[in-house]
Amino acid sequence: MINECMEQLAARKLPTRESVLRLAGCEDTKALCTAAAQIRDRGYGSHVTYSRKVFIPLTQLCRDVCHYCTFAHSPKRVSSPYMSIEQVLNVARAGARMGCKEALFTLGDKPELRYAAARDALAELGFASTLEYLAHAARAVLEEVGLLPHINAGCMGDDEIAMLRNVSASMGLMLESGSERLCAKGMPHYGSPDKVPRVRLDTIERAGRARIPFTSGLLIGIGETRLERVESLLALRELHERHGHIQEIIIQPFRAKEGTQMAHAPEPTLEELQWSIAVARLAFGPEMSIQSPPNLAADTLGEVIDAGINDWGGVSPLTPDFVNPEAPWPEVERLARETAAAGKKLHERLTVYPRYGSSAADWIAAPLRGALLKLSDAEGYPRVDSWSPGQPMSASTSEHLALTKPTNRTQVSHELRDIVAAAREGSELSHEQIVQLFSARDDNLAFVCESADELRRAVVGDTVTYTVNRNINYTNVCYFRCQFCAFSKGKHSENLRGKPYDLPMEEIARRAREAWERGATEVCMQGGIHPSYTGQTYLNILRAVKECVPHIHVHAFSPLEVWQGAKTLGITLREFLIELKQAGLGTLPGTAAEILDDEVRQHLCPDKIRTDEWLEVMATAHDLGLKTTSTIMFGHIDRPEHWARHLLHIRKLAARSGGFTEFVPLPFVPMEAPMSLKGRARPGPTIREVLLMHAVARLALHPHIPNIQTSWAKLGKQGVLSMLQAGANDLGGTLMNESITRAAGSVHGQELAPNEMEELIRAAGRIPRQRTTLYGDPSDERVRASFAARPLEPLADTPLASHARPAKRVLVRHVVTTAPECPSSARTLPQAADTSPASID
Repeated sequence: MINECMEQLAARKLPTRESVLRLAGCEDTKALCTAAAQIRDRGYGSHVTYSRKVFIPLTQLCRDVCHYCTFAHSPKRVSSPYMSIEQVLNVARAGARMGCKEALFTLGDKPELRYAAARDALAELGFASTLEYLAHAARAVLEEVGLLPHINAGCMGDDEIAMLRNVSASMGLMLESGSERLCAKGMPHYGSPDKVPRVRLDTIERAGRARIPFTSGLLIGIGETRLERVESLLALRELHERHGHIQEIIIQPFRAKEGTQMAHAPEPTLEELQWSIAVARLAFGPEMSIQSPPNLAADTLGEVIDAGINDWGGVSPLTPDFVNPEAPWPEVERLARETAAAGKKLHERLTVYPRYGSSAADWIAAPLRGALLKLSDAEGYPRVDSWSPGQPMSASTSEHLALTKPTNRTQVSHELRDIVAAAREGSELSHEQIVQLFSARDDNLAFVCESADELRRAVVGDTVTYTVNRNINYTNVCYFRCQFCAFSKGKHSENLRGKPYDLPMEEIARRAREAWERGATEVCMQGGIHPSYTGQTYLNILRAVKECVPHIHVHAFSPLEVWQGAKTLGITLREFLIELKQAGLGTLPGTAAEILDDEVRQHLCPDKIRTDEWLEVMATAHDLGLKTTSTIMFGHIDRPEHWARHLLHIRKLAARSGGFTEFVPLPFVPMEAPMSLKGRARPGPTIREVLLMHAVARLALHPHIPNIQTSWAKLGKQGVLSMLQAGANDLGGTLMNESITRAAGSVHGQELAPNEMEELIRAAGRIPRQRTTLYGDPSDERVRASFAARPLEPLADTPLASHARPAKRVLVRHVVTTAPECPSSARTLPQAADTSPASID
């Protein structure tokens, strides 16, 4: 029987109905558990999850009279038929302060159909039904506190389900048992119309048609047979196969309670609980979450894990289990210890499981998507703290950053070790392998970071480099509508911080000259796509800078600007890049990449260049001898599978051309981004994800990109120190005028001067080295000038009175016949190393 099911599961098929039914006669519980644990590990590995939640018993009145229940009371035994909204919010707020992310609403079934007291209370509150009041309470929790409501509302019709879907991230209804026999006189469900199996199955199916992530399961030990238990599981499986909506199956043991008709009924044994869990696992396979409440098996948690569960369900640090008040929740710390003793790692999850959260447009009502994104990491698990890139780090974030503890490598999966070993040998990893690296947590996370740092040391040693440069963003006017950008100003973004401006050539040249005088070897220049700019504009900018400061290296123009410039001039990319190079372009920044995956780009930047166009610009530049950087901007609506595709695109081109000097992870800074203000993005990557992006990039891009840069403007000094332990070896530029990240809300300043750079590097126990754009050594004169720099002159951005995207573009080739005025002293400054353009092939 067991082997039959295992063979079908090995073929990636669920066991047939007949095979599962035969398990009802299996008496070998130990063999069942062994098989179930193997199947569970295939789907969930070493992780066992739980949801940190508050329980809100909105009403304990109920029209049903289940013979084992102490949750339901008569009106005489409650102080008020319903909790007030203020009481509900008080519980939710207290839970939020304790780290809860879910509000589980429990209540009796339609008490107004039985009790006048319920009808009168609802009328006084201004509602016609309990479910209407429930929808109001759930909306209040969602909007005022931000917890995700999970609703156990009993049996419902389509209209009721639709109403509650708009205020709940998930719902649940225990089938308990599919046996009609248990509804007969003298049985536990007699007199309870909402416990009739076909009624409950009907509600579960309606929820499936409505696309609601759903919880169901069995209450075992209330008089059902093992065969009836198996038939109940198969009834749920049939609904799930039709609609795909059941997130988890709960196997809950009956507990006898004083004051009920079943007070002296025998409770199921541990073996009976294990048998039921194991059969559920075999029936549903490796992907279904199988759960059992930990407070009902407090002394046998390891044995319950051994039977095949992967989830403990909801655990509250604040509120009791109102259904089983005699069984307190175990503390999360103890639950983690017991789980670890069974060889598993405890991890928190949200009420919406990752596979449903990652398809939120299909499964989650629009009013809840923003709240779900706010609480989620890229895999759909909860964020561990409130930090976002660009902001100071809290103590809890700092603790999470610390990688000082050595990895317990015995806890690292063999598969992960093999992936890391292949990467260190220079092998190209598969998409699936890179995704697996991004899923690393706990000891696996530390192992990936340590391995990346060991590879960094082998490739580039203990030196950490930086360059003295200046950012010049010549305009923030842009007619593109990138949803992540708080810097550019179009007619729809004037409410964002800053005013629109367009610098004259004289000011661009002045800033370049001042940068040189302060020791810079590079100016980094990028801007918005101004409606009146053409390719000639970019050529003019280059000539203005090189006429004024001939020896400075110009690192300029995103692939979007290059693409746009070529189009406006009606020439090929190659022709335009040749013109740019002849005008003084030294290298290109690899920005405008965002995520090199068009599935993401169509939502993130729908009118921007596509993935293949970005890669074409880079490949053409490399073919002409122009080196470029490469970037990824992550932590918004993207997921690890998109990151993996991005890295593979970068590696493939790097392997062919050798043209990338470095890879730069750019964490999404959310505070002022339009998509964040609209609730359409996560609040940036988590610190774990930032660590992994640096570490996985080091491994996945080896040996083709030797330098991994980390951004002080987005991570601050504390974050940078940790990235230097995770594979990074470069701190980028001093910047002088950082404006794009600050426009998004970062607090980390405009400049990190050379003395600060080197102090930071030494604090990491590493050796600082000033570099040029192409990783050469600047002259001694440049280094001395950088350490003796005077304060910057105040900036004078040239404001625009108004601007708008033109209805029709008119392409004009602008011609500048003379360069802006520049002091002759700027023309005779000493030659800097590594700044002359290479010859064109």
